[in-house]
Amino acid sequence: MAVLAGQRARRAGQAGRILARVAAGLLAVGLATAARAQGFQTQAPHAILIDADSGSVLFEKAADELFSPASMAKLMTVEVIFDELRKGRLTQESEFPISENAWKRGGAGGGGSSMFAQLNSKVKLPDLLRGIIVQSGNDASIAAAEGIAGTEDNFSQIMNRRAREIGLTRSTFRNATGYSAPDQKVTARDLARLSIHLIEAYPDEYKLFAEREFTWNKIRQQNRNPLLTMEVGADGLKTGYLEESGYGLAGSAVQNGQRLVLVVSGLKTARDRAAESRKLIDWGFRAFEARQIFAAGETVAEADTYGGAKGRVALVARKPVRLLLPRGSADRITARVVYQGPLVAPVAGGKEVARLKVSRGDQPVLDMPLYTAEEVATGSMTQRALDAALEVGTGWVRGAFAKLTNRS
Repeated sequence: MAVLAGQRARRAGQAGRILARVAAGLLAVGLATAARAQGFQTQAPHAILIDADSGSVLFEKAADELFSPASMAKLMTVEVIFDELRKGRLTQESEFPISENAWKRGGAGGGGSSMFAQLNSKVKLPDLLRGIIVQSGNDASIAAAEGIAGTEDNFSQIMNRRAREIGLTRSTFRNATGYSAPDQKVTARDLARLSIHLIEAYPDEYKLFAEREFTWNKIRQQNRNPLLTMEVGADGLKTGYLEESGYGLAGSAVQNGQRLVLVVSGLKTARDRAAESRKLIDWGFRAFEARQIFAAGETVAEADTYGGAKGRVALVARKPVRLLLPRGSADRITARVVYQGPLVAPVAGGKEVARLKVSRGDQPVLDMPLYTAEEVATGSMTQRALDAALEVGTGWVRGAFAKLTNRS
């Protein structure tokens, strides 16, 4: 058991040194200057601003509280369409009939935004996408839902399945349009994740979001995204409005190769939405500086393995680990690597097994996946026996501690 304890101590010491390196590197960044950055405030009840490349959260306010997405729900509708295109179930030549339901509920008579598609007409996919993205057409959204899934209710089930697959943990969709529904709710954080996913997974299709206008049925309509008319580098995404949720926007802008993604919701007027969105974007580009902590593929930490030819495996990030920190910030920076361990051999190389979580003060600012740097094969019988004995020992300690805890 002394040998086992020594092995465990060496592993713990190595892991501790790696984590100390992470924390020390980040702390040095955080303490690079002495003055505290000026705080930022917004009128928006819900807001988040993220650096898309690093995943650093620059600002958030009630970002995990649920609200009605209004037409920002169409981002999920578009994601399903893009996914169907990617999987070959739709093509650019696919046509969608405009049913009486789509024409009545989503047309001009429905009281909301419309593509003004004619009853019983057929619209090809590229035009239908522009009707959804540029014109925010409810008729186009319903037609897409019916064409893909038969009914809008069936389509909403696809929306929710895809939402979970791409990491939207709290949002629920009930229709393709964003019309009010009792349990159709999203969070600002989920909408930002969805926006970044659309940008990164579908770079060619995403270009539609930057189009300023679209004409259909001889009716020319402007893109409702106010950021597109400002000189801030904006290239998408989507606005929304419902009386119950106020004015909202999911937007993105690029300056000097850096992309910021924002979501705001709950504003009282369209003018407030435009002003607060611009203020947030301008502040994000101006008030932060980027610091790289680890290069892509560089060892960030190590994880213990169980029954493997090696006792540990290096964990790496596929992208550079980069933080955006307020200029002049003295906030404390903390980091931790989280994984369920030990990893049971054989362990595949390139497998996501952990996450690097970084906080600035009390605010989480980075949460990115870590991957195994190499394969770890199953170890010899002796190694597996030693690991098994170690697990029995540590399991006994955990059990004894649990009994003591239950007694109190």
